Amino acid sequence: MTDSIFSQEITLLPADNSRLSNFCGQFDAHLHQIESRLKVEIANRGNQFKITGFSNAVKSACVVMQKLFDATNEETITPEHVHLSLQESSVDQLLENNANQQTSGIDTVFIKTKRGVIKGRGENQQNYLKKILSHDINFGVGPAGTGKTYLAVACAVEALQTEKVRRIILVRPAVEAGEKLGFLPGDMAQKVDPYLRPLYDALYDMLGIEKVDKLIERNVIEVAPLAFMRGRTLNDSFIILDEAQNTTTEQIKMFLTRVGFGSTAVVTGDVTQIDLPTEKMSGLKHVLEVLKDTDGISFTFFGAKDVVRHPLVQRIVVAYERYEKKNR
Repeated sequence: MTDSIFSQEITLLPADNSRLSNFCGQFDAHLHQIESRLKVEIANRGNQFKITGFSNAVKSACVVMQKLFDATNEETITPEHVHLSLQESSVDQLLENNANQQTSGIDTVFIKTKRGVIKGRGENQQNYLKKILSHDINFGVGPAGTGKTYLAVACAVEALQTEKVRRIILVRPAVEAGEKLGFLPGDMAQKVDPYLRPLYDALYDMLGIEKVDKLIERNVIEVAPLAFMRGRTLNDSFIILDEAQNTTTEQIKMFLTRVGFGSTAVVTGDVTQIDLPTEKMSGLKHVLEVLKDTDGISFTFFGAKDVVRHPLVQRIVVAYERYEKKNR
């Protein structure tokens, strides 16, 4: 039996015109964004709203609208806020399963940093965080914009601040993304910096630029190319290998065997964006097969529905996936 169309009314309190304007957006842009995503119709008179559509979509819309209106008390709502609230409520999964229930906030993982609290957006990101906190070696695999690296860095920062580890080590293979950068001047750190910029950005966001620079000076945070890991044993460390799709099979094996006691390793990558020469096999693709049945190692696979960037990024990922399936 298919889900039937029905309507639900909600009243957003207090009836504050300034907050309502913030909530609805210019020319009701935020309401239209919710309507488009959930395939519902929203009508309102003042602070009273009527939502019409399939029952599970209507229920999800009510949850998201209430959450966004509550947020207007402290911040200005933007299209990004609306998008992230929809992601966080796992509305796509609700619609797909046609289930008349809302996702529960029970057992939600919160990562505390000095710049604020970070939590997973949606079920898959939440599961990713839980696995990182309970496994020594973790893989996060999926397209751009799914939060793989950012959440891993958040876990690393929290582990350092709570003294679960003594240092953070951020690693990337120095492979050019289809471009020839030419000779880079400066010392080794300056040569590697362009490849590690996304990791720096996440750290700056969570700790602030001055704090990060001080920790790097003291070698509490170490940023290095993958080649520098050979021969080392990394104890009491939180190690992140980013862009692992650009490792060779030998490199990723070398990296994984560096992990020592008291350490956590997170390997992230997107197997659809490999920049290695065509004759080289991606170490990430290879290791996912080799270790898939190994106890104590966690795997989280992200898809287009987990993208938390601009909604167009999600559509781009879906379009590429569809094209590649058709042309295999």
